[in-house]
Amino acid sequence: MAVSMELLVLAAYGALAGLYLLAMPAIVYAYLNARWYVASSFERAFMYFLVTFFFPGMLLLAPFINLRPQPRSLDS
Repeated sequence: MAVSMELLVLAAYGALAGLYLLAMPAIVYAYLNARWYVASSFERAFMYFLVTFFFPGMLLLAPFINLRPQPRSLDS
């Protein structure tokens, strides 16, 4: 059973689209959640670049992600 070249190209495009629209934005969200409040100015500029570069995927995942900070505990 031979696989046609067109099917291989279509599978490669599908894998790249999934990587660009789903996998990498999920990794960027995890990175932002871990480093947002402790990042240096250069790292923050890199974060802005990542958000801009993966913007379509970030929009796709945004309704499902909550990045609000955790409530602080008040010890009295």
